[in-house]
Amino acid sequence: MEYQDRQVVVTGGTGALGVAVVGALVAAGARCRVPYRSDAELKRFPYLDNPQVQLVPISDLADESAVDGLYGALDGLWASIHIAGGFAFAPIAQSDKTLLMSQLEGNLVSAYLCSRAAVVAFRKTGKGGRIVNIAARQALEPRLGASLTAYAAAKAGVAALTIALAEEVAKEGILVNAVAPSIMDTPANRSSMPKADFGAWPKVDEVAATILFLASPRNSVTRGAVIPAYGKV
Repeated sequence: MEYQDRQVVVTGGTGALGVAVVGALVAAGARCRVPYRSDAELKRFPYLDNPQVQLVPISDLADESAVDGLYGALDGLWASIHIAGGFAFAPIAQSDKTLLMSQLEGNLVSAYLCSRAAVVAFRKTGKGGRIVNIAARQALEPRLGASLTAYAAAKAGVAALTIALAEEVAKEGILVNAVAPSIMDTPANRSSMPKADFGAWPKVDEVAATILFLASPRNSVTRGAVIPAYGKV
């Protein structure tokens, strides 16, 4: 999708969906900058030694100075893809302020700060760019957020951020969109729900393909979209 030698930041790039996105970008010729939190992530990351991938240690993407450092060192950023986030299953009685703030920081604040830093980087080139955030089905269908209220609220914020920012920067050639997956087919999700119909879940490669299109030069008109990626669920 015309990614050859284009610089792309992928947060959450060492997770299941992130690995699929990084792999597809590398195959398309992109140069990926991937923040990571721990050595354990590195050990299982399949692109650790790939020359097209630069790994950057950052423990907290809700740390504004750390995020500014991640983007400030870039030259010629084309796209920023924000997969990093957190999930919490907890009824409201168990969702105290600490849990709420962790969901907001891990999902909304991280996407906000990375989006802000990406816009600054795009403006240095004057050539526009692409931002893709990761919302969730609960952001579009809040009734599915029962017992996930903190998570649903945070992801709804990501959806609102996407739409508002898309309107703000569209005239600069910066297109901002989001993908809203339902539960994806990953080993962790299969382990936690062993009786589920795995065949109905969207595959990470399929969701990655949607993300890559939105972040590519081929996407010349779509902005402010929060695209459902529900599979057959």
